[in-house]
Amino acid sequence: MIEFFKQPLEAKKTYSMVPGNLQGYGQLFVVSEDQKLDWADMLSLVLRPSDSRDMRFWPNTPASFRDSIDRYSSEAAKVVSCLLRFLAMDMGVQPELLLEIFRGQPQNLRMTYYPPCRQADKVVGLSPHTDGTGLTLLLQVNDVQGLQIRKDGKWIAVNALDGAFIVNCGDILEILSNGKYRSIEHRAVVHPTRERMSAAVFHHPRHDATVGPLSELVRDGRSRYSSMAFMDFRKRFRRVVGHPHAQRLAFEYVLERLWLNAHVHGQEPQQTRYRLCCLRRVTI
Repeated sequence: MIEFFKQPLEAKKTYSMVPGNLQGYGQLFVVSEDQKLDWADMLSLVLRPSDSRDMRFWPNTPASFRDSIDRYSSEAAKVVSCLLRFLAMDMGVQPELLLEIFRGQPQNLRMTYYPPCRQADKVVGLSPHTDGTGLTLLLQVNDVQGLQIRKDGKWIAVNALDGAFIVNCGDILEILSNGKYRSIEHRAVVHPTRERMSAAVFHHPRHDATVGPLSELVRDGRSRYSSMAFMDFRKRFRRVVGHPHAQRLAFEYVLERLWLNAHVHGQEPQQTRYRLCCLRRVTI
């Protein structure tokens, strides 16, 4: 990873993203020349299932890159499998229920290079967002910190331990857990004199899964979300990808639909509306 980002720009541009594809080198959701970009370079790849890999965007320099990423993907999947079992036990459900939803562990990787900026207070490395995934494993590649989470309206630094993963619960896990786990808003800031690098592996449900609270966690008929097919969930996010604030709008739209469906099916409106307002705070 370090060797890739140290290459000349022209060498990295060989793997540039193409329209309609979120894999490759560049930035996500660039829709306008006037858009203020994040202070970062990224390389995004689909890892699992393996037949979804687009090898056009997999660098062959350095020579060890492809093999290293393949092995990293396999080991990350093992870690997440263990985490899903522990989470299921904590929620009081059978681990097989959660493991089945994430069967095959669809997975993508985003490697990010944050250059230093002497006016670091005037840029943002990665805009505030939540992860539209199940679980994210974030690895801090060097010793420069920069991850922050929002709590009680304030940004709080999360200092990674050397060689340890930061595990982030995404929007999907929040819905599956019926709100027991929160999908936290986070961002990345940059250092004025030092570069920062990180690698995030995102784990998704299988494509034919249903996204909704596990029935074992719906007590007294009070579901905070209704259910929908995972691919429909993804389409509703992507429907507004062309907007500068795509993720904010998509997350609000999907939650609005989930809230309306729950309301139609008899959930207490005031409680659900309060929940929706809380979630809307985790936006760009």
